[in-house]
Amino acid sequence: MLWSLLKFVLFICIIAGLALGASYLMETDGGVIVAVANTEFTLGPLQLAISALLLLFTVWLLLKLVGLLVALIRFLNGDETAISRYFDRNRERKGYDALADGLLALASGEGKVAMAKANRAEKLLNRPELTNLIQAQAAEMVGDKRKAEAVYKRLLTDDRTRFVGVRGLLKQKLAEGDTDTALKLAEKAFALKPKHTETQDMLLQLQAGHNDWSGARKTLGAKLKHGSMPRDVHKRRDAVLALSEAKDVIEEGHPIEAREAAIEANRLSPDLIPAAAMAARGYIANNQLKYATRVLRKAWEAQPHPDLAAAFAEIQPNESPRERIKRFTVLTRIRPDHPETKMLLAELNIADEDFPSARRALGDLATADPTARSVTIMAAIERGEGADDAIVRGWLTRALTVSRGPQWVCENCHTIHSAWTPVCNECGAFDTLAWTVPKSGEVAMPSSTEMLPLIVGQIAKQPEPESEIVAASPATNDGTRRDVAPDTPDAEIVPEPSAPGDGRPA
Repeated sequence: MLWSLLKFVLFICIIAGLALGASYLMETDGGVIVAVANTEFTLGPLQLAISALLLLFTVWLLLKLVGLLVALIRFLNGDETAISRYFDRNRERKGYDALADGLLALASGEGKVAMAKANRAEKLLNRPELTNLIQAQAAEMVGDKRKAEAVYKRLLTDDRTRFVGVRGLLKQKLAEGDTDTALKLAEKAFALKPKHTETQDMLLQLQAGHNDWSGARKTLGAKLKHGSMPRDVHKRRDAVLALSEAKDVIEEGHPIEAREAAIEANRLSPDLIPAAAMAARGYIANNQLKYATRVLRKAWEAQPHPDLAAAFAEIQPNESPRERIKRFTVLTRIRPDHPETKMLLAELNIADEDFPSARRALGDLATADPTARSVTIMAAIERGEGADDAIVRGWLTRALTVSRGPQWVCENCHTIHSAWTPVCNECGAFDTLAWTVPKSGEVAMPSSTEMLPLIVGQIAKQPEPESEIVAASPATNDGTRRDVAPDTPDAEIVPEPSAPGDGRPA
């Protein structure tokens, strides 16, 4: 508001000044005589001032017209002029509008519209580094992979867009399943931008998939160096790669190098079960039994596992069952309440034919938290104690439907693996296998498992010739079910059927 008031005051002052000057000129005597073609004009002071202003305006206008004519001639000649700059700005504005419309169409999923807008923007802007990427992504959206590949290859010619072109081609090859070409492209992209996290992950996964463990360890080191991976995660994954490298060395027939690689993997991650088992076997082969025992004991503290027990048994392969039970106390006393410890101790006592001790070691594991392995061990205990065949078959029948227990499960796609591998066989993810109970641990049978006791002969023959109707009563305290035939005084106790498992028979 103050500025408006100032402008108004300034305008009044200018008008007053002009009026004052005009009145001053009108009151001034004298004049100027101008002769043009034998004609004289007498101009007073005011008229002279006005004529001078008109003359200046006319000269300025003539100069502008001459400049416009010169610019038009230069424009027609192809030189840069104000006119050409005007049309360039207009074309640039339309080009950026088309580029913006293309981006919006791409975000909206309208691939054909995005491609058309990108083509128009390319004609108007002549900026391929901006329009080619939209064209490539739009071509992929509409399924024109050949067009997308051609555009990505054009991006390779410019230093500013080379990484984008390589990355686009890399994703195309991954989608096509051409991992060999994808690996080369990933190496090229990594060389262009070693700090790019996504490229590091892609390269690491491809190198692991191609068993290039040495290259994968270098990539892993680069991730640690550039701060894209915590140090503890790097240490664990480096151990996985070292273990995988050791397995390859074993296949190539170099036991000494394999032993050193396995020991290195165990040093990097003592809780990595396959590394601990392999390192222990390396120490056993080198007759360093104390080192093998120490490695397995430390791994057992972190996670009891059957592979660790198997490796521990190889330390003294010719010992008696009683001696083995005594030696295994090194492991069994560490985590006595763990299910794996209970099953291990039960198996050791079964091997020693001490079935009451095996039953005490197993406890209520077969009924409170049954797995195929614990139920199978229970069947072996019943057989060893002389139980009826129906009881043994009942426990084995139950093993058909109970959980299979912990297994190597991919945390990414939940695929179950029979053995540990550094790379998931299903989704290709690296270092995602964990020893855990699968989410879908139960097996769905095509028909009711209530008939299984009849199939395996668990129901004793009744003396009466009449047809029998079997009624199921609730489970007893020991996890068995009492199947009762009507009007039958003595019913036989049989275990309730359950799921297929991969437990080891005792």
